[in-house]
Amino acid sequence: MTLGRTAALSDTGRKRRHNEDTFVLQPPVFAVVDGMGGAKAGEVASGLAAEALREEPQDGGSGEEVVVSLIQEANRRVYQRAAEDAATAGMGTTLTVAVVEGDRVRFGHVGDSRAYLVRNGELIQLTEDHSLVGELVRSGKLAPEDAETHPQRSVITRALGTDPDVDVDTFTQDARSGDIFLLCSDGLYSMVGDTSILELVERNRGDLDAVARTLIAAANRAGGDDNITVVAFEIAGAEEDTIHLPAGEPESGEEDTLTEADAVPAVGTRMTGQEERVPEPAPEPAVAPIQPRDADEPRGRRASRGTLLTALLAAAIVAAVVIYL
Repeated sequence: MTLGRTAALSDTGRKRRHNEDTFVLQPPVFAVVDGMGGAKAGEVASGLAAEALREEPQDGGSGEEVVVSLIQEANRRVYQRAAEDAATAGMGTTLTVAVVEGDRVRFGHVGDSRAYLVRNGELIQLTEDHSLVGELVRSGKLAPEDAETHPQRSVITRALGTDPDVDVDTFTQDARSGDIFLLCSDGLYSMVGDTSILELVERNRGDLDAVARTLIAAANRAGGDDNITVVAFEIAGAEEDTIHLPAGEPESGEEDTLTEADAVPAVGTRMTGQEERVPEPAPEPAVAPIQPRDADEPRGRRASRGTLLTALLAAAIVAAVVIYL
């Protein structure tokens, strides 16, 4: 097995003036970074973190310790800039990174961006959201259905750049031929449900550029309340073609590559912490705790093709009733 096709796309969304997301597409390193802070500090934070991942050599080590080293260096750069520049004080960023090593993928995770695995008709959430609502749900203090409308659903509990050291979640996922790994910022999953994400990935399997485009278009059609970033890579069989797209962050003008019908001018800006928030943001979905798994099984919660078929069948029944009436 080897690394197959890759794709990445970032979009400002419909209600933000600036894109504080960025991504890393530098095989074997992939990442989604979602910055936060006043003015353009969020862009600075995410840019510094992404830059650290691109520049830091991976020689001399392997395994999860390499991932931790990458993230700690990114944290150091963001924290140092915030300490030296009053204009960026208090900035921070999420970071979800994947490093492909043969038939394994090493993950490092801080914040509420996500990593998913699409395998055998299922969408499996691999990461836990480091958010206040997520912690409350996992501790049993908040019901999942109440999390969707919780007034503090946008508060994250862990980020790069807020402290000299950062607590990093790490894990290793086995990789199989046909697997598609998906990294995304909360601007995707807060607008598009797991079943729809799975449907769009499966519909465009074989064209990861189309996967990224259609996911972002779906998030914008649902409201586009936040910046939206998608990184996707697949695992190919030994005899399949492998394609590595150019590395680096989006070129000028690349962030908003949707058609005019799907990407309209932004009218707001993402606000966190001490800043004023855009009125009435769309609620984010509840965060489900990751369930125990067998050693050979992917971690995380799942949306299956069966769920998708059930939804489609229900829609067909409703349509038939309408026609009959």
